[in-house]
Parts: sequence; C-alpha cells; structure tokens
Amino acid sequence: MAEVTETQIAKFINDPNNLTKELLEGYVMAYKDKVALGAENIVVRKNPKDTDKVAIVTLGGAGHEPALSGFVGEGMLDASVVGDIFAAPGAPRVLEALKMFKRDAGILLVVLNHAGDVMAANMAVKLAEREGIKVKILLTHDDISAGLDAAIDDRRGLAGCVAVYKAAGAAAEEGKSLDEVYEIGERLNKNMATLAVAMKSCTHPQNGATIAELPDGIMEIGMGQHGEGGGGRTELLSADETASRMIEQLNKKLNIQKGEKVLLYINGVGATTHMELLIVYRKAHQLLEELGAEIAEGKVAEILTVQEMAGFQMIVGKLDQDHVELLTKRKSDAPYWTVCG
Repeated sequence: MAEVTETQIAKFINDPNNLTKELLEGYVMAYKDKVALGAENIVVRKNPKDTDKVAIVTLGGAGHEPALSGFVGEGMLDASVVGDIFAAPGAPRVLEALKMFKRDAGILLVVLNHAGDVMAANMAVKLAEREGIKVKILLTHDDISAGLDAAIDDRRGLAGCVAVYKAAGAAAEEGKSLDEVYEIGERLNKNMATLAVAMKSCTHPQNGATIAELPDGIMEIGMGQHGEGGGGRTELLSADETASRMIEQLNKKLNIQKGEKVLLYINGVGATTHMELLIVYRKAHQLLEELGAEIAEGKVAEILTVQEMAGFQMIVGKLDQDHVELLTKRKSDAPYWTVCG
C-alpha cells in the first residue's frame, strides 16, 4: 500500500497508515476473554475449539467493523483474516491462517463475493491443498441489486454472511463433517437475499476521499458496501415506502410462501440512527407477516458498517427447521453476536 500522508481527516485516528493495526489491537484488548491476534492481522478465538471439529475461517478488509472479526468466537468463526481498509488481505496471509487451522476435520472458508477477496481465497486454497490442508470455499452472494436473474458471480456478498457464520459455526461445534457443515451453510446462503439503500456515501478513512456522491434529497437502492452504484436512484422516500419497495424486490427473489420461517435483519451501515432502523424493521416485519411468513429470527444492529455511510441493508432469508435451531437455539459467544442457547 502506498504511504498515506494526509493527517487532517475528521476522525479520531493517529497515523492513517496504522489504522488496521491499531483497531485490531484495540479490539483484542477490549474483548481479551474472547479473541486474540494469532498472527499479524489474523483474529482468532481466545479459547479454540477441539481440533477434531471443522474450523470456520473468513477474510475481508478492515473498515467495516464489527464485520468481520466481531463474529470470531465460540459457535461462530474460528478466525478472521483482515486486510487493510476496504482491501482484501492477500493470499499469503489467508494461507497462513489456513496453516494455523490445519486439521483432519477440515476448514470451511467463507468468502464474500468481492473480486479481491475471491482472488485471495482461490490462490490460498490452491497453495493449501498442495500442503495437504483440507478446505472448502463457501461463497456468499446475497446482494440482489445486480438483478433477480443475475449470475452468482455478479452478486456481491453483503451482511447476510453473518447468518451463514452462525449456522455453519453451530454445526461445526456439534461435530458435523466438513461436507455437512458446507451443505448447511450453502443451503442457507442460497435462500438469502439482501438489498442495501444509501442516502449518503462514505469517505475513505485513510485519505478522506469520498467513495461516491449522492445529491441531497436522493437515495440509491442497491448501493454496494464500498459505495458501488446500484442503479436505483430515487427521491428520498419515507421509512415505510422504502421498506415496502425493498421487501417487494426481496420477495421477488425469495418467493416466500405462507407458513415459511424467515429471518429479517436490518443492518445499519454507519450513520443511520437506531431509531430509524427500528422504524424500517417495523414495516418490513409487518409486510412479511402479511405474506404469511413467520419471523423466526429478527435483528436490528450495526453488523457490517461502511464508516459514515447513511443507510442500511435489509437481509431476508428463508429458513429450514435446522437453520432455525442453529441460529436461535445454539450458543454463540462472539463479541458482537451472542446467543445463550
């Protein structure tokens, strides 16, 4: 990475070149009973699971806290490989993590569908397999903004990944095989749909550059988590109108039937108040119930943020009964995702 020299950024930071290092140091200090740094920029569980159980590993850039390292812990991730701000960590560091978790039970590597992350993961897995490391990649692709019939490769991974972490992590804790853990995670992954909306883009915390521009009074449905365009610009709508448009599109993808169990997450992406998120959740919940769905899992939280972007991601997933059990009845003890079980 080129050295950053700009220091007059309106954020409580020190040297912009040290953001990732310092935020991770602060994170493991704050949650020292749950997480640790296993190596440079690799966050691991403080109390590792038995090596006869499948390990769950993920990767992604910093700057989206609490994602992704906030979900390292019992019942969820075993490790998060962290890249620089908004950047993939690179294959060598991913390979280092895979070596750390080499075991007969194998490793599930959960990757959000972004070009840099996918490239790093594919290269690392090829190298790992040469060393006898057993790995399967699960690629999340819940963003539907590219179109309802878009190829999987064109669909970005957004905050729906966290439900996959939870279900797969719980299955791994139960001692299920790598193939079984993959099948559980992939079945949920295929039945997940996410749509994001933004009314203000973020800035890059290392140089203050604006990632994308949105005029005042305009919002964009489908904006990506780094400010990538989604093609759905419109005048600013009310909470109910926004929720209605988003549920309509999400249901076109999912085709929810009466009596089906679903999850509904509203993920705040940085600058939207909890008040607003709850009002949006209220309408989305009502609309799903009108479709005959049973809300088996609901959350309103900042799960995956984008600095000071204003907006949210709406995540809806259809759940089989085993997913309901794994998501809501099995213990997890990560700093940002706790289920008592």
